[in-house]
Amino acid sequence: MDPPASFGVTSGSPVERISALFRKAGAGPAWRPAAGLAACPTIALLLVAAVAAGQTEFVFESAPFASCHASTIVELKGGELMTAWFGGTREGAQDVAIWGSRRTVGGWSAPVELAREAGQPAWNPVLFHTGDGTLWLYYKVGPSPMTWTAARRFSRDEGRTWPEIERLPAGLVGPVRAKPLVMSDGTIVSGSSVESYRSWAAWVERSTDNGRTWRKIGPITVPRTVARRNPRGGSPAQVPGAPEWDFTDGLIQPSVVEVKGQRLRLYARATSSIGKICVAESSDGGVTWSEARPTELPNPNSGIDAVRLRDGRTVMIYNHTEKGRTPLNLAVSRDGEHWTMFRALESEPGEYSYPNVIQGTDGDLHIAYTWKRQRIRYVRAPLSEIPGK
Repeated sequence: MDPPASFGVTSGSPVERISALFRKAGAGPAWRPAAGLAACPTIALLLVAAVAAGQTEFVFESAPFASCHASTIVELKGGELMTAWFGGTREGAQDVAIWGSRRTVGGWSAPVELAREAGQPAWNPVLFHTGDGTLWLYYKVGPSPMTWTAARRFSRDEGRTWPEIERLPAGLVGPVRAKPLVMSDGTIVSGSSVESYRSWAAWVERSTDNGRTWRKIGPITVPRTVARRNPRGGSPAQVPGAPEWDFTDGLIQPSVVEVKGQRLRLYARATSSIGKICVAESSDGGVTWSEARPTELPNPNSGIDAVRLRDGRTVMIYNHTEKGRTPLNLAVSRDGEHWTMFRALESEPGEYSYPNVIQGTDGDLHIAYTWKRQRIRYVRAPLSEIPGK
């Protein structure tokens, strides 16, 4: 059970949500935070419950674009958050650009354009810090995932200014959708993938010099000895090329986590012919990888993300369904193999997809995802809410 939802208050800035909770408890429309706590002990208890349960809010209520998708989130120095996504008329339209917003104590800023390619759509931004503290924005531009080119830009002032855009050499993508793993020695292990005609494959791009040079490793695939299904239908109509998904096989968009030392795992989105989130393993810091195999978690050919908590558990965010992109769920595992689903972030009809999750310096989960392709939703899930410690 999600306590804020049980109180009927699930969006708005922190101050707005607290005020709404107080007024729902009987404080009246004139209630103000400074005077209300001492006078209303019942409301004070509600405040404690609301804070303990985290928060859910939209990054923006209005924006200069009709559709948005594929958000990324990063914690900035000092504890602020930044998120980015692509937005325009619709996915794949020529006016789609990369947009971003910063969250301070006052809430989320209005969307700001971060990157645009004249006459070409932008796709799948990824924000992360390299080991030297530089904030990077990687994204793609081009007509489709089969023909796009990767681009990037960096910021040395935590996203306030961005120097010129750099395009990556053909064949390199960088982090294709999920955040990369940045190891303690600064090595970047980035989940990448290639989408070709009716064939997809996961790759890893690895850098030991903060992204100046890359080594491409793969492909990482599910062997044909693993049984395939023959599903039809269920692909999102608004996604360019989705009708081909019924005839496509493979993995894309890996999320990489550290297990211990040089042991790594990647979890990948799979086509409906496979129907499960898949996992592959490395014992040498991402230099070599096993073949991938299905896990017990379903995957309706929709984006996922994973994060390893500082206490050793792994949290997965994904759509727990065989078709469609609802519900959107959180699951936790101690061994990376067996999972316990512990929260449904969304369960109503609609599309709730392409999530990104990090663990903040406060220990909590900070999550961003697509909400019906109309907005980006942010959720803070307290560490105390995650079972199985």
